[in-house]
Amino acid sequence: MDTRSLGSTGLRVSALGLGTMTWGRDTDEHDAAELLRDFLDAGGTTIDTSASYADGGSEEVIGQLLAATGARDDVVLVTKAGTRTTSRGNVLDAGRGAILDSLDASLRRLGTDRVDVLLVQAPDPRTPLEETVDALRRAVDSGRARYVGLCNHPGWSQARAATLLEASGTGLAAVEVEYSLLERGVEREVVPAAAALGTGLLAWSPLGRGVLTGKYRRTIPADSRAASAHLAGFVAPYLDESASSVVDAVAIAADGLGRTPGAVALAWLLGRPTVASALVGARTPAQLRAALESVDLVLPAEVASALDEVSAPALGYPERR
Repeated sequence: MDTRSLGSTGLRVSALGLGTMTWGRDTDEHDAAELLRDFLDAGGTTIDTSASYADGGSEEVIGQLLAATGARDDVVLVTKAGTRTTSRGNVLDAGRGAILDSLDASLRRLGTDRVDVLLVQAPDPRTPLEETVDALRRAVDSGRARYVGLCNHPGWSQARAATLLEASGTGLAAVEVEYSLLERGVEREVVPAAAALGTGLLAWSPLGRGVLTGKYRRTIPADSRAASAHLAGFVAPYLDESASSVVDAVAIAADGLGRTPGAVALAWLLGRPTVASALVGARTPAQLRAALESVDLVLPAEVASALDEVSAPALGYPERR
């Protein structure tokens, strides 16, 4: 698997990253160990997690596996802060204290003294962006994070944060957003901003929450996320008619290329400007093995163009000229 620069930084990330949202909940420790082993064997390096995944359970599993394998220096650890658990559930909190406290707790669970990339998980409308950015700067200055970025933030936040961090000499290394053939809204502002600012883009849910694998074309498999009580709502937005036409186009392209639909969808995304890594949230080793089939696939120009056309996002003022 090849590696790519994370934006204009010196950090290299693997083209496919390992998403771990289900670790510590739907993916048990045995499967997680196999996933990590297969991922590293394939040349993968980038592991994406969050303090909020399984209430820290994902980070705990990762920490245990890295300690058991001695692989900490072989991976790029990406984690997120900015949400905290209360009696009312998870709430946004990107204040200075919350970010730094969350980072310290993440380091304890991960069993390491630093993360390679620290991201703010979501915009917090109650906290000034200047305060959030100051927490990121402090994380880098203290050595607890090597690079920092934003997750699920709009383009203007990315530009403002980059400006503030540049003044302190830190820099905005990454922006993590949902990006796939079924979710191209980030191309309106986030992607152009990343290209202009030299920010690396990490794409979560690159398989359209699993829908681009084609497994939902005729029915909902009993062991799928769409059949899960707590994940059905996550998949539902991409089970409509407009998504179906995109999935059909991917399946047709896959048949013609002798590849799986998932491999075609990932190859399309990895060919997009600014994308540094596609974060595959495989729940099982079999799902990861299927995703790894994409690493050597370069789509013919006519196939990529056809997929561009069928999945093109609607544009309005002022993006449309």
